[in-house]
Amino acid sequence: MIKETTIAGVAAALPIANLDTDQIMPKQFLRGIDKSGLDRGVLYDLRFDGEGEPRRDFVLNRAQYAACRILVAAENFGCGSSREHAVWGLLQFGIRAVIAPSFGEIFYSNAMNNGLLPVVVSQTDVDRFTRDVEAPETNSMSIDIQRLQVSSATHTARFNLSARHRQMFLDGLDLIGASLAHANAITEFERRHWERQPWLQSVAAMVRARVR
Repeated sequence: MIKETTIAGVAAALPIANLDTDQIMPKQFLRGIDKSGLDRGVLYDLRFDGEGEPRRDFVLNRAQYAACRILVAAENFGCGSSREHAVWGLLQFGIRAVIAPSFGEIFYSNAMNNGLLPVVVSQTDVDRFTRDVEAPETNSMSIDIQRLQVSSATHTARFNLSARHRQMFLDGLDLIGASLAHANAITEFERRHWERQPWLQSVAAMVRARVR
């Protein structure tokens, strides 16, 4: 994960309610054994026609949104299946944050665990942001993770993150990294545990010895 206090840059509006993970990352791009190349599949059926040609009218195919870092989306973004590839693909595509009134619960967790910032604001806020970013001259936004504030050319809104998730983004840590930050405390807990209950430490070996 990337350590950063602010995500800023070109933003694009994607006002499609209930945009599910099957649409964000279609099934034909799940065949690989690693995470590479998933940027090709992001929103594939929206970006390309049946002949594989880019749809000129789709927002992310327009030159002014080519460097998009922030999506302003609609309600229930990322609903559907639990495929983590949807998050991986968005990150590889260059998207660092998605702003929406609500998210699919599993997608939200996957995003948090991989460094894609899901920002929940009201529908009114989304409408204001959408109006700004739909105009190429005002299509930049900034998200201050330290202050939990998101701003467009004419509008600013606050959002919430749990203390744990906020710190993970500020420190550039995933869940494993956040856990390892407490490695000394974990080691000390383990030491005290075996000190209080030493008979548990070798119970597996004792059981194996008895059944032989």
